[in-house]
Amino acid sequence: MSDTGTPRPKLSDLAIDDGARDAEQGRRWLPWVIATILIAVAVGTVLALRGSGTVEVATATARAAESGSVATVLNASGYVEPRRRATVAAKITGRVTEVLVDEGMVVEAGQVLARLDDADARRRTDATRADRDVARAALDEIEVNLADAERRLRRVRELHQDGVASEQDLDSANAAADALRAQLVVAQRNLDAAEARLAVGMQDLENYTIRAPFAGIAVSKEAQPGEMVAPVFAGGGGISTIVDMTSLEIEVDVNESYIARVTPGQPAEAVLDAYPDWRIPASVRTVIPTADRQKATVKVRLTFDELDPRILPDMGVKVAFQETDDEAQDAPRALCLVPRKAIRRDGDRSIVFVVNGDMVERRAVTVGRELAGDAEILAGVSAGNVVVIEPPPDLADGQRVRIQG
Repeated sequence: MSDTGTPRPKLSDLAIDDGARDAEQGRRWLPWVIATILIAVAVGTVLALRGSGTVEVATATARAAESGSVATVLNASGYVEPRRRATVAAKITGRVTEVLVDEGMVVEAGQVLARLDDADARRRTDATRADRDVARAALDEIEVNLADAERRLRRVRELHQDGVASEQDLDSANAAADALRAQLVVAQRNLDAAEARLAVGMQDLENYTIRAPFAGIAVSKEAQPGEMVAPVFAGGGGISTIVDMTSLEIEVDVNESYIARVTPGQPAEAVLDAYPDWRIPASVRTVIPTADRQKATVKVRLTFDELDPRILPDMGVKVAFQETDDEAQDAPRALCLVPRKAIRRDGDRSIVFVVNGDMVERRAVTVGRELAGDAEILAGVSAGNVVVIEPPPDLADGQRVRIQG
């Protein structure tokens, strides 16, 4: 006891209870342990459901192959190109005074598209025409004088025969007529030269008028009044670009490894990128007899069986080259047709997934010809079988599926 009467604490009362401390720490970590266990169970459940879950797929029914169907032997893409396209430019250097064409305008052959300043050329042409007129007048005068000289010569001959005119008079009359004949030859040559110079001047004057070389549509306008233009060979630009819309055709690049599948006259089907549902009959016009070394391709040109106003130059187009009649007769008989998107490559084999109930069966198939968006199946699938379109990469044999829609 202290002097104040307060009892002192015992040392045993100040000691820490280890058991109580462990119990407190256990109660603190218990929620975290429970949460970890629950998360692990949830993840395991999700993974288990994913591994054994049902896959939703799109399907199509294999249909019987139609007799007389045309197969596609090769696909290519390219552009609509006109055989006749001309950038109309000036033949001479000059200043544009008038432009009479605009984009989209229909023009006829020889129609005036633009005019250049031709004031100097007209003055030169007028001077040349005046020279021509002088030469013609001189020729006319000589012709009149020659006619008079020939009449005088005939009169002198008659008088000479009668003994009235002397030999000297006859010689003088002959000499005068001969001189005029010589002058007539020179005058005719002068007139011909003047006519030629005038024709050159007129052609030079015509060069100041730019005309359409053929009928078509103006697809561009590159000049404006007041601009200076020059011939293309001198680095100048064009006035307008004219396209003959009746000469539209298709130009595609075909890999040189497949060019043996393409022959002139071969039927084809074209689909414009702008009108994907419009199938246009076409045929191969020519195979350009040269290859592109860098791209390893050969150009092929096709003509449309029938032109349409919707077909425009430089449109993108996809072409399906079709088999010939002889190839169609030699083709093996197909069991059915399935969408090409239902076929998957597995190494060197082709496979499809056939739906049986709520499960899929993986089948190896033998693929024949391609017909538009379908493919012929020669073995492995029959008409009426339901196949998966664009099967997921992880779709496996025997997996459960659910059909979309």
